[in-house]
Amino acid sequence: MKKKIINTTLLVMLISLFSFRYSFDNGFKTSQLSNKRVRAAYDNKWVNLQSQLAAKKIDKDNFELYFRIFKLEKEFEVWVKNKADLKYTLLKTISICASSGELGPKRKQGDYQVPEGFYEIATFNPNSSYHLAMKINYPNQSDVLKKTATDAGGDIMIHGNCVTIGCIPLENEPIEEVYVLATEAKNRKLITQMAIYPCRFNEKNDRYLSKNFSEEKNKFWETLKKPYSYFEKNNILPKISISKTGDYVFNDQ
Repeated sequence: MKKKIINTTLLVMLISLFSFRYSFDNGFKTSQLSNKRVRAAYDNKWVNLQSQLAAKKIDKDNFELYFRIFKLEKEFEVWVKNKADLKYTLLKTISICASSGELGPKRKQGDYQVPEGFYEIATFNPNSSYHLAMKINYPNQSDVLKKTATDAGGDIMIHGNCVTIGCIPLENEPIEEVYVLATEAKNRKLITQMAIYPCRFNEKNDRYLSKNFSEEKNKFWETLKKPYSYFEKNNILPKISISKTGDYVFNDQ
């Protein structure tokens, strides 16, 4: 009888430990770490990233992630916040090391355009031909409604190796940092959102856009400016919906 009680107690303890582990690790990170590239990225980057997060008073075990990309400036911003907070803090700005296409949204397969609009990280590929890669959820509802061909295209990635035909390439060192941070967020079932802009919307760039690009493109960019300005002012994610015609609609907080 005593032996049975001990075994039952041990079983309860094991179940408790299992539940505790998976409340913090849903298995995604464990799966990613089975890949040697991801293990190397963690070995190379995670300790330093934890120090950078701590310097911004961000909890390494419970943070949310947000990316902003500026095509003209070739800049990739990494923003973070504690899950309980409203406002994001800029962690770092990374150079985008190659580009294709021109300013303006992606509207069809094969146009070599980098999309513009509001997206999220959809999938992770640790076995990418481009070191490490994360696929964004292009085409979204807006892209599908506004496409100019039967096929809107797809497979838009943030990746390493510094080559591109419509993706967002970083050098291998920074892609490891971005991949590790996104893995940590995904592991806690948090969605990493992102905004891709043609440029920073300021007076100088607004003149450049209006002078050098079509009325159609400038009309589209107007739908991006309010969400951009809201985040610039408040460091809070804007609430955005998509109209029946595929336009981004900023829902004022």
